Amino acid sequence: MWRGLSSCFRFRLISSNPISDRLLRFPLILILGGIASVAMFLPALHALVLEDHSVSRSFAYSGILGLAAVGLIGLAMSGNVSRHEASDLSNLLSLCLTFIVLPVFLAVPFYEGVRNTSFLNAYFEMVSSLTTTGTTLFNTPGRLGDSLHLWRGMVGWFGGLLMWVAASAVLAPLNLGGFEVTATAEPGQGETRLDRFERAGAGKRMGQATYLLGPIYIGLTAALWLFLVLCGDRPLVAVVHAMSTMATSGISPVNGVQNAGSGLGGEIVIFFFMMFALSRLTFSSDTITTARPGLHHDPEFRLGMLLILGVPLLLFSRHWLGALEVDQFEEIPTAIGALWGGTFSVLSFLSTTGFESAYWETARDWSGLGTPGLILLGLSLVGGGVATTAGGVKLLRVYALYLNGQREMERLVHPSSVGRAGARSRRMRRQGAFVAWIFFMLFALSLATITVILCGLGLGFEPSLILSIATLSTTGPLTQVAGEAPIILSQIGPAAKLVLCAAMVLGRLETLAIIALINPSLWRD
Repeated sequence: MWRGLSSCFRFRLISSNPISDRLLRFPLILILGGIASVAMFLPALHALVLEDHSVSRSFAYSGILGLAAVGLIGLAMSGNVSRHEASDLSNLLSLCLTFIVLPVFLAVPFYEGVRNTSFLNAYFEMVSSLTTTGTTLFNTPGRLGDSLHLWRGMVGWFGGLLMWVAASAVLAPLNLGGFEVTATAEPGQGETRLDRFERAGAGKRMGQATYLLGPIYIGLTAALWLFLVLCGDRPLVAVVHAMSTMATSGISPVNGVQNAGSGLGGEIVIFFFMMFALSRLTFSSDTITTARPGLHHDPEFRLGMLLILGVPLLLFSRHWLGALEVDQFEEIPTAIGALWGGTFSVLSFLSTTGFESAYWETARDWSGLGTPGLILLGLSLVGGGVATTAGGVKLLRVYALYLNGQREMERLVHPSSVGRAGARSRRMRRQGAFVAWIFFMLFALSLATITVILCGLGLGFEPSLILSIATLSTTGPLTQVAGEAPIILSQIGPAAKLVLCAAMVLGRLETLAIIALINPSLWRD
């Protein structure tokens, strides 16, 4: 893993600029607040072009006030910022505060733009967007203007980029976020063999990671936007769907890609771009989790493709085998649509994006399953790759548990056998599987706790379970497709909304990262 991080330790391009060095010494949440203030001018200009002046003023004034506040705070801190370099745990705390505090600021223009909602609803919407969950309280068509939909998509997009950058700059050095499976150090601690080296500061690592990954993220989003426009989407719908796909947020101004104008062509394009959530090796090699390089050797990508191909085929064959007996070959077009609907939806929910194919209803009818939502819930729990924008348990942890189970079955047959793999694989299926099992149990305990709390606040068991899985796996659209009927989030109480906000932050940062923040050395500083 640390071989892949060597490029992030050099920082040749950023370290030569003293201005950027000084800016990167400020707290992460302050830097992100300044970026958010600047980003508010884009929906302000968009609303101005649409002659929606109240929304335009809301974003413009909020951006100006935000820049003024960030500037004053930065000026007050400028005398002390060069004396103390923030530790890795401090930046983890700053990342946690970003998902809790920053949505308060992001919600201000949204609240002023909607005008007929509570600030808690606006805060819930921004937490959902920034954590790339995509759960929304505003499903009614026409409730939000195009500029507000653009802001939701932008916040989710920035949240996805933040996780790309934080994976290599914050989580990997602490062996969190899935890296604890392959690392030799304990979760929440650095590698002891690297303690004798002077490592670059977290601010420089964040800057270098942004410099390396930002153009890739922007380029992929722009390419997807262009393809969707060519397929027939409106420019606004195309850009929001492109940002939502790259961030795996599932945010849509038209309540899903099934209602977009791009049709089947748009789904095919989105399908290939969602594969970037299966493994970090699909877009970067700065964090290596396998002994052998190459995407075809990556266990996460291989396991993800096995699920993408295997689950739809099982759903498909459940009806097709019976159709062969009665010679229903005239249903071949419907069968192809059902197969595509299942394949697209499986990848969408495995990557925790949550887009539903226009052919998903055909796939449900074709398979004849009474509760296909359970399959989507299970896929969302598994999640995507480590250090991607996807949530869930992560494919690498599932793979480590699989290796451990395979080895234990071999020992049942041959108790004196010796594992044939190398030291790295042995470490993954022993200590790595142990840590993965601990995380899985913590995830299950978190799921049970949130479900019980929601039930205690008056929600039914099924909606509570779906909401818990949707928030902890950052797959918000589950609330609309996993149950027998969509869950109307606007009808739940304020206390339940705050619980869901906490669950979304917990699902985004993961339980091990929250536990690492209890480290006494962090609070001693």
